[in-house]
Parts: sequence; structure tokens; C-alpha cells
Amino acid sequence: MTAPPSAELVSLEAAREAILAALPGPLESEVVALDAALGRVLAEPIVAGVTLPPWDNSAMDGYAVRAADLVDAREENPVRLDVIGDIAAGASPGTQGPLGTAARIATGAPLPDGADAVVPVELTTPLDLEGNRGERGRDAAGPLPAAILIHVALETGAHLRRRGSDLEAGETVVPAGIGVTPAVLSLAAGAGLAELVVRRRPRVAVLATGNEIRAAGAELGEAGIPDANGPALRALLRATGAEPIDLGIASDELGSVLPRLRSALANGADAIVVSGGVSVGPYDVVKLAFEALGEMRLWRVAVQPGKPFAFGLTEARDDGGRTLLFGLPGNPVSTFVTFELFVRPALRALSGRTDVLRPTDRGVLLDDARSSLGRRTFLRVTAERDAAGAPVRDDGGRVRVHLARGPAGQGSHVLSALAAADALAVVPEDVERHAAGGGVELWWLDTA
Repeated sequence: MTAPPSAELVSLEAAREAILAALPGPLESEVVALDAALGRVLAEPIVAGVTLPPWDNSAMDGYAVRAADLVDAREENPVRLDVIGDIAAGASPGTQGPLGTAARIATGAPLPDGADAVVPVELTTPLDLEGNRGERGRDAAGPLPAAILIHVALETGAHLRRRGSDLEAGETVVPAGIGVTPAVLSLAAGAGLAELVVRRRPRVAVLATGNEIRAAGAELGEAGIPDANGPALRALLRATGAEPIDLGIASDELGSVLPRLRSALANGADAIVVSGGVSVGPYDVVKLAFEALGEMRLWRVAVQPGKPFAFGLTEARDDGGRTLLFGLPGNPVSTFVTFELFVRPALRALSGRTDVLRPTDRGVLLDDARSSLGRRTFLRVTAERDAAGAPVRDDGGRVRVHLARGPAGQGSHVLSALAAADALAVVPEDVERHAAGGGVELWWLDTA
């Protein structure tokens, strides 16, 4: 057992470092088919199994030629080449014909031996057997012409994709620790792979607490409020790449909370996230439940909103591992912010990601705002956007932002402002009043 956490407020960095240091390391790896890999994290790098392209091929619909045959080609004095073949994508290219000949070729088709350039169909005029001209630059889908006129000279290599210009077999193309996106999947498939080695998804149990909490859609009665935290946390977990386990809603009694937490351990949860019950009120029993399962590592962090945040570890499970315990404040905005600050980085590290924090940006907050001295404040803000939807920046490159729903929207219970926000603006601990027009650090919320 470690010493109980101090009642002093813990800094954001110290709290996050303590959490990351307590992680057992990335979860074990597993092999999955490409179709099941989206959103997972690579446990091993992607190594190309094939060379791509595997041969020189055409980048255009047109004609495979020798560049030397076109040295004298001009718009007013085109060069005539006989067309002696047709090469479709997937067909064997064969060998280029004698000097002064061309082969029609489709985009992606392999270049025949002896050809060293491709002239786009738009730069040619077809000729029939009698030498009659067809339409200049028509598409190449019609009958094979007897010959073509070429109106421009080409350099060797024009409109070609060279063998190995994208990938070489044996080359590492994506390192471990990267999330699998549709682009990464496309690259893996193009590299000749059917499976990827990825980290197992973290299994995270979610429990909402509070005598007043009612399931979404249920009758509220005289003193009930809808459960916003449970659905929100499960959505945040899915967006983070975790597999949520729904523990439902517990009343503010140890006998209601503790059995649900034990059931999560029995179901192999890697982490448990509880909303509510971690403050200092007479009904705040979550800390007692955490201590019954193991130990508390920290409590009360110097952030706003979200000061009554708790973190601990269970005793060793049967497999030797220890489950992470996160206690988040009950106010919905505080729940969201503390998830962003502490739970999300921990789960990304557990998943084997190398980038655990949100990308940051520079902003200018155009409203006055107040914060608590000694606590780093995270304001919900919206960015000004241009007609194309891009964030508007000032002359210094800073994003112009406003308080979401104005100053009244910054309470830790105001869900409408949270839903409207597309970033968090960070106000340092030593600032009590942020004057309109001052610079802020931005944490974008619309990135994976």
C-alpha cells in the first residue's frame, strides 16, 4: 500500500505523470483482419510485403511510346506513329514494337519493354487506315486507331509511375504506436497485407452515481435528473478506441457502488470510470469503494472545472494485473474535462499510442473570462470560421475564439455550452481575470 493521497491540490502535470507512471504498459497484441483493424493501434510496424508499383506503369490513358521518336513533334508538325497494340490494366505488356510505333495503354497498365514514356490521349489525333483524321484528343475508349499524330515532344519518363516509387518490399511504411485510419488500411492493403498486429482494446467499465440520477428517457419524478454522464462517457470511450462496459447507475451508498465495481473486475475491466461521489459530501462514497478495492493514488487536482478528481488502483487481479480506478466529478462538464485531461491520455497509452495528448494550437479569446487562482482553467470556446468552415486566424496566426454561450455558459453544469464548443481554451493558474483579446492555448476537441 502507498501513502494516502494528500489533501493538497495536485498540479495537472503531476497528476497526469502519476497516472501514466502507474500504467502496466501497453495491452497485449492480437492479429486482426484489415476489416477489423480500423481505430486500433499498431503493436508492430507495417512492413511492405510487395514492391509498389510492382512494375513501371502508365499514369495516363494514352499511348506507350519511345521519347526518341517524338523529338521533332510540334503542334504544327505532329509526328505520325503506327498503333500496333492495346494494353489494358492487368494484361501482360509484352514488348514495344519497332521504331515509329505506339501501343494504346490504359492508366495503371504495365509499360511494355522498350517504351519509356506515355503520351496522353488528349495530345493525340487518331488516324484510320486511309489516313483520315478523327477528333483531336477524344477519349481512348473507342476502336483502336491505325495510327496517331502526336503534337508534342516528351521527355523520357513522362507520365510514368516507376517501379517501387511508392513502396519497396521489406520497407517499414508505418511505425508501431500509430492509430489505424482508412488511409493506413489502404496502405496496408496496397503493401500486400491481409492482417495487422494491433493492441487489444482497453475494456473500461462506466458507472454513474447519485440518488437523483435517472436513466435517459425515464420518468424523473420530483427530484430526478437524467443521466448525461453515463452515455457521454461511453461515447468518449468509444471515440478513444476503448470498449465500454455499462455498470448502470448506483445510489449514493457503498452497498450499491461496491458490488458494481466488483462485477467490473470479474468481467476483466482494465479500468473503471465512475462519475460522481468523489467530493467531500456525506453521500460521496466512491473514494471509500476505491479504498476497499485497493488504494487511492491521488485526489483533488488543481484544475477548473474538475477539482474533485480521484485516481487509484485495485489490488492485483488473478492475472496479476491491476485495474485503473478513475473517479470523476458528477457535474457533466467536469466529467468531460477530467476525462479529457486524465482518462483519455491513460487509455491511449494503454492502447500503445505514442501520441497521448490532444494537439494544441494558439488562440486569442475575444471575451473577458474569470478563473480561480491556483487552478488551471479550461474554458469551453467556439472558433470563428470563414465561409468554408475553416477557423479564422488573426495576423499573428492565432485562432479567434469566443466563450461558448458567453460567460453564463461556463458553469460546470451547462451542457449546451459543452455541446457548442469545438475547443478548450487554457487559462494559467496565476490568472484570475482574462482580458478580452488575450492569448490562450487551445485544445481542439474535433480530432481523434
